[in-house]
Amino acid sequence: MPRPRDLDTFETLVAIMEQLRAPDGCPWDRQQTHASLREFLLAECYESLEALDEDNIDKLRDELGDLLLQIVFHAQIAAEAGEFKVQDVINRINTKLVNRHPHIFGSTKAATAEEVAHNWEELKQQEREKGASILESVPEQMPALGYSQEVQRRVAQVGFDWEDLDGVIEKLGEEVEELKRAASQKQRAQEYGDLLFTLVNIARRLGVNSEAALREANRKFVRRFAYMEQVCRQRGVKIGDLSFDKQNKLWKEAKNKVK
Repeated sequence: MPRPRDLDTFETLVAIMEQLRAPDGCPWDRQQTHASLREFLLAECYESLEALDEDNIDKLRDELGDLLLQIVFHAQIAAEAGEFKVQDVINRINTKLVNRHPHIFGSTKAATAEEVAHNWEELKQQEREKGASILESVPEQMPALGYSQEVQRRVAQVGFDWEDLDGVIEKLGEEVEELKRAASQKQRAQEYGDLLFTLVNIARRLGVNSEAALREANRKFVRRFAYMEQVCRQRGVKIGDLSFDKQNKLWKEAKNKVK
């Protein structure tokens, strides 16, 4: 097969995928299915998020390409099965964007981002089947923090929300006390879940992405603990042999050294 040209066009990507899936194409690509590609799609999403968190533009460019590959891969499998083509995917998203931006492509007025978000939710509600919940389309496979934040964002759009942040902070205190009073493991798990749910609500009110914030906290902890391990190796001691007070002192040193 000739080497593809015009490597900067979407059409070339589609053509490459068609060749890879052809009878004389790549054995690995040919045996893939929607189901077998699930883990790769998820991994590429997370790798794209990691690039965003790191503010690494070169990495983001590459990861978005990998993510686009997954989309084209699924579209090609669907086309072979007579389900839909990649053009149908593009048509659907273009139609959705036009329909949900009547302030750009129609006569509706929306001067602020808040008005746009409100109109977006109203239009989505009109698209839902009669009697369907506004929460029905939130994917349950989402990470729990992200799912919680999206659920709370949607209900807030229809007015089911605290009047101000103080009310949520007060609720947080109540949840802490309920966790303290939990008598069984089952109750502790339930109350802890309620506590997390309230923390996510606070994050939403503050404009903080819960998933991104926790990912950054995780990375920061890992960097600081790695510093502690390095210091221990340099000093010829094992971190597990240190007393808690010495470990805590070393942790404070790590906090000052590693941001």
